[in-house]
Amino acid sequence: MNKIITTFLLSILFFSCTPPAQQEDKLATLKAEINAIFDQEEGDFALAFLPLFNPEDSLLINATEEFHAASTMKTPVMLEVFKQVEAGAFELNDSILIKNNFFSIVDSSEYIIDVDSENELYSIVGDSLTLYDVMYRMIIKSSNLGTNLIIEKVGAKNVTSTMREIGAPYINVLRGVQDLKAFDQGLSNSTTAYDLMVLFEKIGKGEAVSESASQQMIDILLDQKYNDMIPEKLPAEVKVAHKTGEITGVRHDSGLVILPDGRKYVLVLLSKNLQKPEQSVQKMAQVSEMIYQYVLGES
Repeated sequence: MNKIITTFLLSILFFSCTPPAQQEDKLATLKAEINAIFDQEEGDFALAFLPLFNPEDSLLINATEEFHAASTMKTPVMLEVFKQVEAGAFELNDSILIKNNFFSIVDSSEYIIDVDSENELYSIVGDSLTLYDVMYRMIIKSSNLGTNLIIEKVGAKNVTSTMREIGAPYINVLRGVQDLKAFDQGLSNSTTAYDLMVLFEKIGKGEAVSESASQQMIDILLDQKYNDMIPEKLPAEVKVAHKTGEITGVRHDSGLVILPDGRKYVLVLLSKNLQKPEQSVQKMAQVSEMIYQYVLGES
């Protein structure tokens, strides 16, 4: 008798967790509408959507297609910092020397980084800041100088290895930024929408290094200064912990959307070969809004 009751209860649980046909139809419609928007643009796009409160309701479009990672690779670098801090290799308040000379992965020749959107670090070359301060600038203002300083400290190979450990099979962090000799040989950091989805899923669930480390990463990502894609058309009360990426013909955004009721979903938007980048960014912001409206409709 107990076995029969247990089987019955498990059957109820199974069917209650299975998305109804109507919900599947809505998701299929959403996918078609998003693809229609992408088809309006000259370029290639990928999307990964994962509601952490209902993983079965995820949506993937070209999710394993490879893209130049641009600055989205800075989130994996941040995770590696927290991993090594937790292992006792160093502390977040340790000092790091600000310098602007690095070495190509091709032949170890020296190169310097041109001033980028975050220019404060360049003005204090020769001085020191805490590792946390440098990392913070790497994320919220996408500091290239800060990125190279940190990659030199934690090791690009270690970043990629950690990505494999968390279940991200394709993302590759080979080097710092502006290593032009490596770029000319096709040696660039790469990612997929799926990999970034896995990364932000771990962060959102408190499983990236530890619950405390995950929350600290979220707090940093919430201070992102570039907000013209995922957050652009969302209500002010919706929080977005995210990291963007941009190079010629490439515009990315990837992050964790946190609703006022505490629910979270991961959204990754990648693009390449864009002919009208700013117009495409507006379209991807529209897609983000569509995902948000879909989530509200499923509440």
